[in-house]
Amino acid sequence: MSLFSNASSGLGRVLPGRDTPIETSQVHTINGHSIHPPFPEGHEEIVLGMGCFWGVERLFWQLSGVYVTAAGYAGGETPNPTYDETCTGRTGHTEVVRVIYDPQQVELATLLQVFWEAHDPTQGNRQGNDIGSQYRSAIFTTSQAQQTVAEQSAAAYQQALDKAGRGAITTEIKPLETFYYAEAYHQQYLDKNPHGYCGLKGTGVTCPID
Repeated sequence: MSLFSNASSGLGRVLPGRDTPIETSQVHTINGHSIHPPFPEGHEEIVLGMGCFWGVERLFWQLSGVYVTAAGYAGGETPNPTYDETCTGRTGHTEVVRVIYDPQQVELATLLQVFWEAHDPTQGNRQGNDIGSQYRSAIFTTSQAQQTVAEQSAAAYQQALDKAGRGAITTEIKPLETFYYAEAYHQQYLDKNPHGYCGLKGTGVTCPID
C-alpha cells in the first residue's frame, strides 16, 4: 500500500552516493545497546518516517518494549547517503528511525498508534515547517504480517481523520529495501542536546486500535 510515490522523481539526477557506509555510532546513548545487528532473537524491526528524525527517535526510545532505536535514511535510491545529500531531495530517501522492539512486550499496532498520533500524515512532502521529500511520512515494513497491520492501521486512521474533517493520508507504506544509518551526530540527538529542535506535532485525532 504505497499512498505516496517515491519523491525523488522530477528533482533532477539521483545522487550517486558511495559504496561504503558512512561513519556512525556503535551503541545507543540511553541504554548502551548496540544499534547494529544482530539483535536479540524474537525481536522485530519497523522503520518509520515522521519528519525530522531527532524527535521521532526520542519518541520511540522512551516506549516500553522498544529495545533500541537508530536514526537513518530509507525509501530512496542513493546508496549510503549523507545527511546533506538527503536534504537536497535528490536521494529519494526520507529521514527515518529504525525501531527494534520485542513483540512480546509491545504490539506493532501500539507502535503504529503512536506513529499516527504524533505527526500529521496528510502533509505530503513536509511536516509542519520542515519542507522537502526527506520529511515525508513513511512506514517501511520487514514482513508481510507487518505490512498487513500497517495497511489496516492506515485505513482505520483514515476513517478517524475523515470524521474529524481532515485530509487524506499520504504516508508511504511498503516493504523496507535498505536502511542506511545517519551520521553519529544525529544518533540520539535529543539525548545529547535535550533542548534541541523537535518538530513533532500531531493532528489531535486519536488512532483506534483493536
